[in-house]
Amino acid sequence: MMLHRLTTAFATVLLISGTASAQDAKLNDAQIAHIAYTAGLADIANARLALKKSRNQEVRAFAREMERDHKAVNDKALALVKKLKVEPQDNPVSRSLAKGQVDERAKLGKLKGRAFDKAYIDNEVAYHKAVNGALQSTLIPSAHNGELKSLLETGLKIFQGHQEHAEHIASELK
Repeated sequence: MMLHRLTTAFATVLLISGTASAQDAKLNDAQIAHIAYTAGLADIANARLALKKSRNQEVRAFAREMERDHKAVNDKALALVKKLKVEPQDNPVSRSLAKGQVDERAKLGKLKGRAFDKAYIDNEVAYHKAVNGALQSTLIPSAHNGELKSLLETGLKIFQGHQEHAEHIASELK
């Protein structure tokens, strides 16, 4: 199962960076905003599932942190696109991110107890690695608007902390 998560995360990074590199001129700020927003929505949904299923207090605290932080960043992103009068544009990368995490939640939904906790945290590690890598290597460098770039950089710092936190919990769940 961990191999599947790493493969999914790796495919996500390749899709994001490959799509952005191949279509660099076509990846605009509206698409970048949609990708970042979609990634946040997926993690909020993952966190809500964990809050329903997990009884592990550390996992639940992490899920509350994910829900709170990703909602805050998404709220800032929505305020920014409204201020800039930009409509986020759906694109193949954002659709792939959403579908991948819907599929992952379907798998997680079938698990219980410790198996759920471990799978959820392993997914969080892999997902944050993938999204953080895409932010760092593709989305931030491709952003043209300074305010969007700044929001993405702030998000990256927060999400790197999430990755470290998830890695710490993962090491305790082994």
